[in-house]
Amino acid sequence: MDLLQSYKDTDMEDENDEGSPQLDALASATANSEPSPGSSPVRFSIPSKSAAPKVDDTMLTLTAAGQAHSQAQKPLDPTQHLVSFNPTYEQLWAPIAGPAHPYAKDGLAQGLRNHKLGFVDNANIEPFMFDEQYNTFYKFGYAADPSQNSYVGDVEGFKRNDGISVYNIPQHEQKKRKLGKKKEMLEENEVGDDVDAVEVNNPASETWLMKNRKSPWSGKKDWVQGELTEEQKKYAEEHAKKKGDKEGGEREKGEAHVDKTTFHGKEERDYQGRSWIAPPKDAKASNDHCYIPKRLVHTWSGHTKGVSAIRFFPKHGHLILSAGMDTKVKIWDVFNSGKCMRTYMGHTKAVRDIWFSNDGTKFLSAGYDKNIKYWDTETGQVISTFSTGKIPYVARLNPDEDKQNVLLAGMSDKKIVQWDMNTGQITQEYDQHLGAVNSITFVDNNRRFVTSSDDKSLRVWEFGIPVVIKYISEPHMHSMPSIALHPNSNWLACQSLDNQILIYGARDRFQLNKKKRFAGHIVAGYACQVNFSPDGRFVMSGDGEGRCWFWDWKSCKVFRTLKCHEGVCIGCEWHPLEQSKVATCGWDGLIKYWD
Repeated sequence: MDLLQSYKDTDMEDENDEGSPQLDALASATANSEPSPGSSPVRFSIPSKSAAPKVDDTMLTLTAAGQAHSQAQKPLDPTQHLVSFNPTYEQLWAPIAGPAHPYAKDGLAQGLRNHKLGFVDNANIEPFMFDEQYNTFYKFGYAADPSQNSYVGDVEGFKRNDGISVYNIPQHEQKKRKLGKKKEMLEENEVGDDVDAVEVNNPASETWLMKNRKSPWSGKKDWVQGELTEEQKKYAEEHAKKKGDKEGGEREKGEAHVDKTTFHGKEERDYQGRSWIAPPKDAKASNDHCYIPKRLVHTWSGHTKGVSAIRFFPKHGHLILSAGMDTKVKIWDVFNSGKCMRTYMGHTKAVRDIWFSNDGTKFLSAGYDKNIKYWDTETGQVISTFSTGKIPYVARLNPDEDKQNVLLAGMSDKKIVQWDMNTGQITQEYDQHLGAVNSITFVDNNRRFVTSSDDKSLRVWEFGIPVVIKYISEPHMHSMPSIALHPNSNWLACQSLDNQILIYGARDRFQLNKKKRFAGHIVAGYACQVNFSPDGRFVMSGDGEGRCWFWDWKSCKVFRTLKCHEGVCIGCEWHPLEQSKVATCGWDGLIKYWD
């Protein structure tokens, strides 16, 4: 008990002289009472003590309350998935506010856009209601404004028409229709009462027609066609013939278009009277040894869309012709000014292929508007137009000097069509292919030609005879959209769509040369042109990634690659005279000249 009393005294001294009445009463009762021998010891409930210092938490409470208040006021982050408090309706539906997104063009993060132009909010209006108000506005000049429950537009017209819409029928119109229907019913009943039953059942009578009419025209008697007189028959036959000829002509022809041309040079003839297409006299006549180009020396830009093909002027290369997907064909100066000399506008759709005649004074252009046009290079006039109603994918002239009037075209309907350009008549059709024809290449001193197609086969034809003399198709073969003849005329380089260039013999057997295979480039899906250097030492090709590849003919190893274009490098041509000059074209609309 003494210990307990001393513990109590110590406690009382530690506290700020504040007594505990319960503890005092308990201590006095314990001191006065004597414990009985059989009773359990007395238990005391001692108050707990905290060793932590006393902290004023007023500021903490105020801060927490301020945070909750600011959280309830600030707008929600639209990108967060979890909200730690109950937001109000205004917060949930508040417009998106804040600084613009630093890497998005329109300031919206990628997750917030639901339209290519940004974020479009859904309108709470039914399509039928919108159509009704739209058509009402264009008919009557006023429409309902759903946001303000009022009308916009011609208020006077709104009052004059009693606010009706195009789908509402006014009261007087409804009444008029009801009266009309009632009148019709009465007329039918009257006919049934007064008329004889025989006339009602006779289809030839007026009564039967009136009784059984179903449309505004049913009540009229059918006009019976009598026999035509000889004059009428003759006129009808002539009319039918004219109509058939007209329809046939329209069906055969492609899309009509006015042919135009623009000359961009200073003058079409110089002081000596020479034409602007005349080759320079100092150009070298032969090319002994070719070198791979290293650097870009010139860029021709004038096409607004991609360039699908380029061709150097034959034998001299002082001009370069380009076919654009912007429907235009352009010819550019190579040696002097480096500018566009003339633009030929005769197609309504992209131009697919172009080809010069042997002397370069004329050229062919084949377009997706189903027309093949034969142009005069110097004047820009269209000499003639050819069409079968199908898309020409490739157009070629017979290389023989005495057959420069013969045109061959590979069409989208699996045929190769041969025209005599002097008469404009189709003289032959080669129709063995099972897919669209992609390329035509003359071999064996122009007595034969090789064609490739989407049917993944090569076919060799005798010129003028529509019978295949050699058919090459293997299970491992892919489509070959571009073929080039080696300068020694012994080999054909075929651009295969499995990213390799295959070599076939061009003499008698047309066998695959398994020892020569050029690979490394990516052309799958693109009709990239393959070509040779004039001395035959190098093979070149564009690819789908904008590069131009050069391989050594003997070793089949990659010699060099040039990054030429953004996008696809579709065409490449080696200059016929310059040893190391190469032109490339791509779908970026540029033609580049490399040295």
